[in-house]
Amino acid sequence: MRIYLRTILLVAICLPFTINAFAQKTLWNELNAKVIILYQQGRYSDAANVAKEALKVAKRTFGPDHPDVATSLNNLALLYRSQGKYDEAEPLYKRALVIYEKALGKNHPQVAQSLNNLGLLYYSQGRYARVEPFYKRALAIWEDAFGPDHPDVLTVLENMSELYKNIGKEDEAKRLEERAKIIRSSQ
Repeated sequence: MRIYLRTILLVAICLPFTINAFAQKTLWNELNAKVIILYQQGRYSDAANVAKEALKVAKRTFGPDHPDVATSLNNLALLYRSQGKYDEAEPLYKRALVIYEKALGKNHPQVAQSLNNLGLLYYSQGRYARVEPFYKRALAIWEDAFGPDHPDVLTVLENMSELYKNIGKEDEAKRLEERAKIIRSSQ
């Protein structure tokens, strides 16, 4: 009988926290959905404000080193990059990368996405010397995780091809374009 009462007491104590955590996760998902809609409408400033709120909810709900916090950081960084606010985007992308690597491992597909995002940021800034290592590492992770013909592989191949065109590596760009074309045609 005592064990039964302890169990009931434990459930009574924990249930409000569980319900609150569920509500916070739901709120976070709703905010992210709103960010996507605003982003698609080109309302980057409004989307950034909602993304900031989503980041606050994520930190409060999951803790500062949770992958959902990294997702919120990435979303906000993307919005800043879209507005040309590169100095604000860079530390957010870097922090997201650190969180993903720590929480998911250095070879997780989310790590590859963060690496690709950093590469895109540096490419947007014309800092081409910094871009290639990020793209190469993202490519290796995605190929290892999904195989050589996955759409994420296609994304980074196209990004690398564009980079190579801009830095005068025409043969490399052409090789990657051909590979991307093959992947695209098989989908």
